[in-house]
Amino acid sequence: MPVWRLGPEPVFPPATAADPDGLLAVGGDLSAERLLRAYGEGIFPWYEEDPILWFSPDPRGVLPLSGLHLSRRLRRTLRHEPFTLSLDRAFPQVIRACAEARVGAAGTWITKDMIAAYESLHDLGLAHSVEAWEDGELVGGVYGVALGAAFFGESMFHRRSDASKVALAALVLQLEHWGFQLFDTQLPSDHLTRMGGESWTRTRFLRALGKALRRPTRRGLWQLDDAVSARLAGRVS
Repeated sequence: MPVWRLGPEPVFPPATAADPDGLLAVGGDLSAERLLRAYGEGIFPWYEEDPILWFSPDPRGVLPLSGLHLSRRLRRTLRHEPFTLSLDRAFPQVIRACAEARVGAAGTWITKDMIAAYESLHDLGLAHSVEAWEDGELVGGVYGVALGAAFFGESMFHRRSDASKVALAALVLQLEHWGFQLFDTQLPSDHLTRMGGESWTRTRFLRALGKALRRPTRRGLWQLDDAVSARLAGRVS
């Protein structure tokens, strides 16, 4: 199956045209318009060097918002509240830390251009971060993009044990509190499966995405609700 080559216009072939590895198209740019079009159609960029590669994998990783699984160990950690949590307090630091976490590996897909692109989405109130702090130091976090009632998780990092898991749990509970319907994790992984993640067919994912995008988008800077903080600490069910 031939891979589509994108032109200057922010348009994509149907997500169902992806090859068996999920690769759909090559080229284009990382403009906010193109990125938002991609997410709205179940597509995301993932590459290390030019050209830009666009994917729509099958199966797709999804973290059900009502099915978050927390291990006993993580529940004990949450009860002790070792981290201070925040939303959208340090987006630039979080995305850079996610890139640094992969130094020494085969490479990082969070390039300088990717950082600039997602910071632009953050400035538009559409990309968000969750931060975990310890004694004023950023020790963990998660970032992604929100459209309608869908959140597209991009990456996470930790510098202290469980910091990224606590940040992810806070994000999931906050999204559930707001009535979000879909948390996209892009690719299934053992780590996310242990937290309740599932593998969905592309067809099921696109159907759920279409439904979620009919809801209004919660733009602007986010804040963690007190009710969510209480749930994280186990003070309420």
